[in-house]
Formats: sequence, C-alpha cells, structure tokens
Amino acid sequence: MQHLLRVDLADFLLVQQEKFEEWKTFEKWVREHAETGKPLEHFTGQAEFYSRTFRVTEHVLIPRPETEELIEAVKPLLLGSDVVVDVGTGSGIIPITFKKELPELRMYATDISENALTIARVNAKNLEADVQFEQGHFLEPVMDVEIDVVISNPPYVPEFERENLSEVVMHDPELALFADDEGLAAYREIIEQINNMKKLPRLVAFEIGHDQGELVPGLIMTNFPQANVQVLQDINGKDRIIIWQNSA
Repeated sequence: MQHLLRVDLADFLLVQQEKFEEWKTFEKWVREHAETGKPLEHFTGQAEFYSRTFRVTEHVLIPRPETEELIEAVKPLLLGSDVVVDVGTGSGIIPITFKKELPELRMYATDISENALTIARVNAKNLEADVQFEQGHFLEPVMDVEIDVVISNPPYVPEFERENLSEVVMHDPELALFADDEGLAAYREIIEQINNMKKLPRLVAFEIGHDQGELVPGLIMTNFPQANVQVLQDINGKDRIIIWQNSA
C-alpha cells in the first residue's frame, strides 16, 4: 500500500484510516496473491536488496536475504584493483551492489537471458553503477578477460525438488532456479570454464543449496586439488556459501 500511495511508513501510518482509490488495487493484489502465490514484488515491480531498490519482473529472481550474506562474505576479500565477474546476474543485484560499495572495482556480469540483462541494465542506470553486461552462457563472454574474482548464484535446485517449492518461488524464472545433475550442472560447467580461463581467478564465490555443502567442494577439488575451499553457513546455520581461493 505504501508503494501505491508513494509515501514512507510514517506518512502511511498517519493516513491509513482514510479511504483511497488505491485500496481497490491493493485489495486486488491481496486476492491474487492468495489465489496464485504471485509475490508482492511482481505487483510493485521492485525489491529491496542491501538497502537499495531494484527493478524486478517475472524474468529475474526476486532477491533473497541469503544473497546479502554472500555479499557480506565476499566484500572483505576483494581488492581495489580486482576485475570481478558475476555469472548469471539476473537483475544485476550482485555486481551493482559491489560497484556501489567498492567503486574502484571493474565489474562484469553475464547472463544467458536478454530479458534479464535488460532489467539489470535498467538497475545499473537507475543506481548509477558502471557494470559491463554481456550475454552468454556462464563465463563464455569473458573468457578472454583476465578475471580476478568470479561470483555466482547459479541455478541449483534439483528437478525433484520442484514439488516442494512454494507458490511464490515458482513465480521465479525456471531458467534461474532449476539445474540438472541433482542441481550441480551449473557449478560443474562454471568450474570447467574456470579451468580454461586465460588466468586462474584468485577467488571464486558461489551461493549453494543447503544440501550441497559437500558436493560442490567435491567438484572443485576434483579439478583443482590445491584449492583452498571453505563452506560458510547462513544465518540459519545452513551451508550456503562457497569461498574458493587459489594461490598465486
């Protein structure tokens, strides 16, 4: 309702007893959400992430709190001179946030979906963040760039988990949610691409599913036996973040 009235919380509390034409729209949203699970963010067209407002549509994932934890885990590990790529960027929340927090970074972002990249570019423009967006399959568009840091929140939900997801989550694009090979296909492909990069990144960070805390490190160590791999837990104590560091 605040979104429809374009007021902050304090003003909304002052006027909430009055009747507005916007209440009809609000009530329609509530009914549709109850009937279909359509998330609030798809009605308003925006979502909050790391204290910033991002444009979202049905073509991109709605930002999750767990991804803010990925930002918090990676941010202290970044150097000012780093060239960083976010793989599977969606709405662009990760590269835009890092560019706003650490303006000296050189940021790239990739996605296979042109619809997603359109939203990401809008967000970068609105938030005045200089990010270079490229369309392509995971790291493909930047294979000739000397990348220092790779970050990715790729699709990691196994197909067999589909029936367990909430109606709200099922409004996210399937391309950004589901992965073959029990949810590991995207990690496997990104790791293989890293193996063929111009230069081995010094740091790779993944967001993972809560039950992938052994499987993803296993994929990494198979290809990079000398890698230093840490698994970090989220605020709920579930495996959520992989920090993979390579020695120079």
